[in-house]
Amino acid sequence: MEFFLTTALNGLSYGLMLFMLSAGLTLTFSMMGVLNFAHASFYMLGAYLGFSIAQSWGFWAALVLAPLAVGVLGALFERLCLRRVHALGHVPELLVTFGLSYIVLEIVQLVWGRSALDFSPPASLQGPAFTLVHRAGEGLDFVWGAPPDGVCSSLADAALRVSCSPFPATRALMVVVALLMLALIAALLTRTRTGLVVRAALTHPEMVNSLGHDLPRLYMLLFGAGTALAAVAGVVGGSTYLTEPAMAASMGAMVFVVVVVGGLGSLGGAFAASLLIGLLQTAAAAADVSVVPGVTLARLAPALPFVLMLLMLVIRPQGLLGRPSA
Repeated sequence: MEFFLTTALNGLSYGLMLFMLSAGLTLTFSMMGVLNFAHASFYMLGAYLGFSIAQSWGFWAALVLAPLAVGVLGALFERLCLRRVHALGHVPELLVTFGLSYIVLEIVQLVWGRSALDFSPPASLQGPAFTLVHRAGEGLDFVWGAPPDGVCSSLADAALRVSCSPFPATRALMVVVALLMLALIAALLTRTRTGLVVRAALTHPEMVNSLGHDLPRLYMLLFGAGTALAAVAGVVGGSTYLTEPAMAASMGAMVFVVVVVGGLGSLGGAFAASLLIGLLQTAAAAADVSVVPGVTLARLAPALPFVLMLLMLVIRPQGLLGRPSA
């Protein structure tokens, strides 16, 4: 029971991390029709800016200021570059954002170097959020924070058979931030006048423009908001995992898998796909099951999301919650 619960919690936190990263890409594609190849680069930029800001003003200031800075940079990129090629179709947009990803990578390596940074979370997040304590014959106990001294040390005593599974506070923050992000985006799109204009622009942009709304300005703010969401994921993910130049490449492919499996432009689909992929990959990595002689399921875990994407494209091309193409 403890193994399954721990695996589920780890899969949930990793899946919500994927959702934080894919939410901004889903937002910009659903509203603007732009598939931003540089989205993971804004995620990386958020982590590096968060690291620098945290050195001077602390982690919590970095969690606010880094996404704002990246959001401004994203809005400027849309205004100065992306808008000029938007009317030319999707291929020029893809090429511009693809080129931007290389520019961001070179700037990051030029400013911060090629080595990984020690982006540590604050002291309040360096312990466990809670601990699962399993005593043989007594069931499973839930303890907030770290258990009392001496409880887990009895693991060495075979007669007592006590095992402890701490859940890191950084992963708990990841879960909280992702759920808040989902709630705020849903509330913005469904409960506010701005959300009404945004949803109307998705299907009737000419009508929205004729009613006096500045559609180019709206697109600029949407793109900036999407990059800011990626930067939030960068600050949280960079302090939890690793801040290095390869982080954009390692997460970039995964975020497109999430978007395709969930359905292009579907926020609910991205959320469902993120949880599915997180649980699938974590469970496979934790399982010590032989698939064929010499190959375990854990070794195949990195490839499973891509297998799922291929199956989804064959069986249901529109994704889990996407709309079928006309």
